[in-house]
Amino acid sequence: MTDSFTVRSIEAFCYRYPLATPVVTSFGRMLNRPAVFVRVVDEDGVEGWGEAWSNFPAPGAEHRARLLNEVLAPGLVGQKFDGPVQAFEILTKGTEVLALQCGEPGPFAQAISGIDLALWDLSARRQRLPLWRLLGGHSSRIKVYASGINPGGAAQTAEAALKRGHRALKLKVGFGAETDLANLTALREIVGEGMLATDANQGWSVDQALTMLPRLAEFDLRWLEEPIRADRPREEWRRLHMGAKMPIAAGENISSIEGFNEALSENVLGVVQPDIAKWGGLSVCAGLARDILEAGKTFCPHYLGGGIGLLASAHLLAGVGGDGWLEIDANDNPLRDLFCGAAANVADGTIALGEEPGLGFTPDLSAIANYRSG
Repeated sequence: MTDSFTVRSIEAFCYRYPLATPVVTSFGRMLNRPAVFVRVVDEDGVEGWGEAWSNFPAPGAEHRARLLNEVLAPGLVGQKFDGPVQAFEILTKGTEVLALQCGEPGPFAQAISGIDLALWDLSARRQRLPLWRLLGGHSSRIKVYASGINPGGAAQTAEAALKRGHRALKLKVGFGAETDLANLTALREIVGEGMLATDANQGWSVDQALTMLPRLAEFDLRWLEEPIRADRPREEWRRLHMGAKMPIAAGENISSIEGFNEALSENVLGVVQPDIAKWGGLSVCAGLARDILEAGKTFCPHYLGGGIGLLASAHLLAGVGGDGWLEIDANDNPLRDLFCGAAANVADGTIALGEEPGLGFTPDLSAIANYRSG
């Protein structure tokens, strides 16, 4: 089979898993874990799977699924494409004015990303290659870290992650110096000399961040993620870099080539974290990941959602190489665990992808039928 294909059908499926323990960030509490999975089928009956970012606010998942099913899919069905990149470009250009008119560039970009991931999976299956090989990878093994460690019960969450095979951790901070530093002390002891990072989720002003930097320095952090708002002036980010003993990380809330080019042109971010389900899909972010590595920075795909997007992120990291880590949420979520394929098997801080075509995993939606929403 060639890389060209004709789309026969596209459908988005929305799910929501209620959390017994809410996930807490500096900007709010998440009471459930949503997921918007995307299935594309071509005229030969080959299917591909993707996922659109939909973490919050709560109604966002159903909205993105409807955008995909009612606005985007009808324009693709019956169309022939030379590959995923062509489809991505046509979708993006064809909806720019509409997204601008309704003030929703984010939801449109995320729905398009979900379709893009599905088309890359489909393309790799058509070529009978694992996606990581199609993306140019030479090794299927990548490093991972346990993410989403809340301020409450941080030590217990970290210990459970290590028992599941993790050797690297990332703690959420931004809840007051006393809480943050106590949790970091506990996690550094638990992980020993292993990788420890922090994520402030844009929770500090630049002055608050500068006050915290000396106190964070003693924990040998691999990075400090989004200490201030992503849209703050570059001068504030430069001040943070000058005062930091650890690398500064960001990227999940950059949503343009221009924004990433600016980040790569200056020596501020040491770790760059695009989210393939949130903006750009693989059609943009595969090349962007290589640019990040060529700029001498660490590429770590950001990801927090269901299993299909996590698995696609793993294939991207294996495909481009480098010394980065894959983010795996440490919190309870069957929409992730039942659908992430090889990413569920963490051993000694790594996972290994297989040689099966595409993502190497075909979802069984009946397993999560109870969580269907919208």
